[in-house]
Amino acid sequence: MAQPNFNDLAAFAMVAKERSFTKAGAKLGVSQSALSQTIKALEERLKLRLLTRTTRSVAPTEAGMRLLESVAPRFDEIEAEIAALGELRGKPAGTIRITAGEHAAISALQPALKRFLPDHPDIKVEIIVDYGLVDIVAAGYDAGVRLGEQVAKDMIAVRIGPEMRMAVVGSPDYFKRFGIPESPQDLASHNCIASRLPTYGGLFPWGLEKDGREVKVRGDGQLVFNSLALRLNSALDGLGLAYLPEDQAIPHIRAGRLIRVLEDWCPPFPGYHLYYPSRRHFSPALSVLVDVLRYRG
Repeated sequence: MAQPNFNDLAAFAMVAKERSFTKAGAKLGVSQSALSQTIKALEERLKLRLLTRTTRSVAPTEAGMRLLESVAPRFDEIEAEIAALGELRGKPAGTIRITAGEHAAISALQPALKRFLPDHPDIKVEIIVDYGLVDIVAAGYDAGVRLGEQVAKDMIAVRIGPEMRMAVVGSPDYFKRFGIPESPQDLASHNCIASRLPTYGGLFPWGLEKDGREVKVRGDGQLVFNSLALRLNSALDGLGLAYLPEDQAIPHIRAGRLIRVLEDWCPPFPGYHLYYPSRRHFSPALSVLVDVLRYRG
């Protein structure tokens, strides 16, 4: 059998990952027809069908999936090594892709970009807000940001923020109408604004703790969101109680727009960590960003 053409393999990997000749062609800078001929030639060379094509979709066959799982990580490593060559130019360069939750992106990453980007014009940063604990290697991310307790043990983790606390808050108008809860059990009679996050497979529980006693409250109310901003705005509108990161609630508490309750049931917990896989190349660009993000408090 003739030696496989690595351009063919790269083209196949792109089509298989994108599940589309059109999208893959756009990324590779070639026409859909030329890309189709390239894949057809590769299939003929290997004497295997690698892709199942219909008028609406493209999907790897069993053989195609096996080849994709084998070659895609190697191409990723080659791209990482090529990007790392920027170090030889004296400047870190390339694109850094990071996955993070909404609050982590707003409170930890976005403030750092103001200090980081102006000094590094050759670096691009792509931040994808995702509440799921995705496999950053399989998804093609350079790093992720999660709470310290959520980081997998096989990852390198760097602390990028202080300890955190949550806050249970509501508007003055809400408490005039429904009263103030004195204990977690009282929340059962309140309109709690809930969160639905993929990590928990359902409604996100409000983790309350006092004197070693833990209580998990799954808010039962009229509203369910997967957005921090929508929970905060709904609490400000008097539509219910919200369970929010303390830093997002404090400005509104100080201004009198929100009132905090059950504060003694909200202890501190480990804050955000940036994490990345030790087996992948640690690029100069990511190294510089980590240094900016590193918590020194």
